[in-house]
This record gives sequence, structure tokens and C-alpha cells, in this order.
Amino acid sequence: MDIKSIARELCSYDDEQEWFEFKENWFQPEALGEYVSAMSNAAAFHYKKYAFFVWGVNNDTHEIVGTDFNQYCNHNKEPYQKYLGRNLSPSINFSFEEDVIDGNRVVVLVIPAAVEIPTSFREKRYIRIGSSKVNMKDYPKREIQLFKILDGRIETMETFPAKYQELTFSKLFGYYGSKGIVLKEETFIKNLGLKNSNGEFNLLAQLLSDNSHFPLRVTIFDGETKGSPLFSVREFGNNCLLYSLDELLRYGDVLNLIQADETDRVVERKEVPLFDNKAFREAVINAVLHNKWVEGNEPMISVFSNRIEILSRGTIPPAQTMEGFFLGESVPVNDKLSEIFLQLHISEKSGRGVPKIIEVYGKNAFTFRENSIVVTISFERIHKPQVSLGNKTGDKKALNERRSRIIAEMRNDPNITTAQLRAILGCAETTVENNIAFLRKNGYIERVGSKKNGYWKVNI
Repeated sequence: MDIKSIARELCSYDDEQEWFEFKENWFQPEALGEYVSAMSNAAAFHYKKYAFFVWGVNNDTHEIVGTDFNQYCNHNKEPYQKYLGRNLSPSINFSFEEDVIDGNRVVVLVIPAAVEIPTSFREKRYIRIGSSKVNMKDYPKREIQLFKILDGRIETMETFPAKYQELTFSKLFGYYGSKGIVLKEETFIKNLGLKNSNGEFNLLAQLLSDNSHFPLRVTIFDGETKGSPLFSVREFGNNCLLYSLDELLRYGDVLNLIQADETDRVVERKEVPLFDNKAFREAVINAVLHNKWVEGNEPMISVFSNRIEILSRGTIPPAQTMEGFFLGESVPVNDKLSEIFLQLHISEKSGRGVPKIIEVYGKNAFTFRENSIVVTISFERIHKPQVSLGNKTGDKKALNERRSRIIAEMRNDPNITTAQLRAILGCAETTVENNIAFLRKNGYIERVGSKKNGYWKVNI
């Protein structure tokens, strides 16, 4: 095992993970045995082959500083390694490895992941919760989850085979390149964990491929319920998931109308967005990141006249508590996708996403259903819409079906041209232009920028 490469890779993480630990010269014989049990079980929980306990690395800075730790010492007149092996059950083939990195001595305890049943130390089972080592009996949900994993009853993005095996990744290389990160052709599949133990491309690979076959949809309703008339459906996909997410987040800027508040105006009018864009972004990123993709369904975004609902499949992880969830204590549902999002700075490890949403919209923004979590982003309307999108008899500004369709198409594609609208509506160009003129005159739409390079902004 290449200890130098392993140590450097672990040091590149911004934070410790549950399957590795850094120390400088620390050694407590009993506690180390508990750590071995906890990290062996954590490795299995996160579908890792090994966990690693590393001496010679600063826990805060991840700087390699060297160690004086002696892995050959005795404990109670017995070689410590023998003592450790005798008290672990079932027996695991752990090993202490030593090397010198940049002139500093480093010792790594390589801990195999638990197989079939959890690993115990002195007849007690331990597990890692974040950076803490705890007795597994105090966390029954995680214990049940671990037994299911060891029994092969739980599929993850990393183990679940892709429905399509002829995958290409040119867009993934382009996305990484745009972030200043170079992917190596010969190693990216292994480094990103894109194949399962059977050598098949997994579901993660399918999501990151040039065609994920998973679209991200935004459905807009002309009212406050799904029983209201359907206004439009915008689909982002079936692209590489990273690009689909970027497009969806940009579309949020289109949805977020800027309202003019002239109340108590003295000099300048106040501009008020329809909703908080940061909270919206956090909710969308979390929905994509924590979605239970193995069930074959993508997140769902529904826009109503008074709110946006962002639905993510699945529930909070077994290791998570409701209190921890609201405090922003992140427990990834999709480990490897979480690592990739962190690497690309799409998300961060600070856990500020949920607290940010709560700060703006309160805990009531979250609804926990049996198989999903919904975040509600409420609209802050200064003025209620005065006109229905339907055809209201007697209203001189009422919208007929054709004008409503033009608005829907412009909302879907702000760069749509008159020629494209004519083809969609099946009418003469003059008819399209006359209807656009009506919509502009009555404030439904406006043109931002030039005729050639600008775009349509919908104001309802």
C-alpha cells in the first residue's frame, strides 16, 4: 500500500471524514481500540474498503509535521498490536505502516472495513458521528442502517449500476476545466468512484456523463395549487448533472422578478426581489445533492403564484437528528457526489445551507413527508397581480390564449425570437408582433438590451 499517496490524499481534504483521523503523537491504548472499531464500521457505512488512523499530521491544518509514536510499544506487558488484535471481534487484518514524507516520519494504521457484522472492541461496538467516537447502542438508527449495508440490502449511487453503460464524459472534463481543475484521462474514473465493485459504471457515472438521462424540471402553475392551469414546463437536461444544475440556478434569476417599491419614495425607488436568491440556491443545491437518486427519480421544482416548492426524494439520513438538521450539521446522503460538489465549490462543508433558509423563511419552510423533503420559498409580493393570466371577460387587459402562450414561451426561453414564436404558434409574423406590442404596452413583458443581443423579461 502506497502510504505516501494515501497520506497526501487524506491531507487534501478540507475536513476530517468519519473514515480517517489525524493525530501527532497521541496514544491511549484503550481509546485507540475503540477508534479501530468505530472507524472500521464507519468505513463500511461509507462504502470504503479501509479507514485510516494517521500519526504525524496536524489535526487542524492537515500539515505533515512528523511523529514520535511507537507502534511497537507494549501495553500491560504485551505487545500492543497483539493486545489490539485479541480484543477486536471479529478479527480484522489491520496493519501499521510507516514512511517518511518530506523528511517527516508518518505512521498509518490501516483498518479494513467491517464485513458481515460490525467490528467491536472488548465486546462493544463503536461508530463515528462526525469527528466523534460513540457507542453504537446510543445510535440505533445508524446501527440498523449499518446492518442493512453489511447485509447488502442498501444500494447507493456508488454501488447501483448505471442503466446505460456506453457513457462518455467530455462535458465533465470541460466543467472541471472551467473550475481550473485538470482531470486525468487515465485516473478520473477511479478517483471519482465512477465504477462499482463489479467493474460497471455506476449511477454516479451516469449522472456525470454527457447524457445523464435525468432531467431537472421546473413546472409553473397559474395559481396556488397543482390543480391550477399549467403555465409552462421548463426542462434542464438530459445533460451532465453539473451543467443541468448550473442552468437551473440561472433560471432562478429569470423567475426572481425585481419589483419596484415606491412607498415613501423620496429620491430613488426601492427594488425588492420576489424571493431570496441565496436561500433558493441553497435549497436547490441541497435537493440535488441529497436526492435519493437510486429510486430513479430526480428532484422536483414547482412554481406557484405565491411560492416555489423544491422537493427532494428521500428523508434525513439515519445518523441525522432533527435538531442536527436544523443546526446545519451536514450528514451526506450521497457521499461521493458530496465530495465532488465540495471539490468544485458548488457546496461547502460549513453546513450553512439549512440555517440560511431558516434565517429567511423559518423552520416552517421545511416539510418532512414519508419519502421526501420539501422546501417552500415564499414570494414577497409588493402588489398583488391585478390581472389573471386567463381570459377575464370585461377586462381590457385580459390575456387570450395566444398571448398567454407567448408569455409562457418567453418565460421558458428569454432569448426566443419572433420567428420561433411564429413557428410555435402557427400564425403570421405580423400577428406575433402585434401581440408582443400589446404585451409590452400593458407591462406584461419588456425588452432588456438590444433587439439582437437582448432578452425578454416577463413581469408577471
